[in-house]
Amino acid sequence: MRRVNTAHDQSELLNFYFMKTLFWDSIFVGLGSMIGGVSRFLVTKWLLTSCGDSYPWGTLTVNLVGCLLIGMLGGYFSREGIMSESMRLFLTIGFCGGFTTFSTFINENFFMLSNSQIISSILYTTVSFIGGLALIFIGNMIIKAF
Repeated sequence: MRRVNTAHDQSELLNFYFMKTLFWDSIFVGLGSMIGGVSRFLVTKWLLTSCGDSYPWGTLTVNLVGCLLIGMLGGYFSREGIMSESMRLFLTIGFCGGFTTFSTFINENFFMLSNSQIISSILYTTVSFIGGLALIFIGNMIIKAF
């Protein structure tokens, strides 16, 4: 077995470890994003067929559920040694990032405002923001209570 003797050898070893970790963490984030994105698509399609297209129920729902979920995950991960960093990345940046959709939220607000649906846009923005903050807090408190 070869010993690591020089600073150059140690630097190469650290660089290899960093790149290997970065590669696998990227895979975990990508898989989580794919599952989150497909989940968002399915929830949105289901609500579209259930509720119609008069209001963006799908985006509102996934953003609020995503806020609750990421709040619960944050509370869970605040406990030491509960889960690996790779799993945290998979669930938060990956799944929740793919599941929630801020850019669609902004686009739908733009569409409402462009069609003079000012009250709908204000209501949608208010419920999304205040509801999201409240659900992150509630999700975090749920996990910390147990």
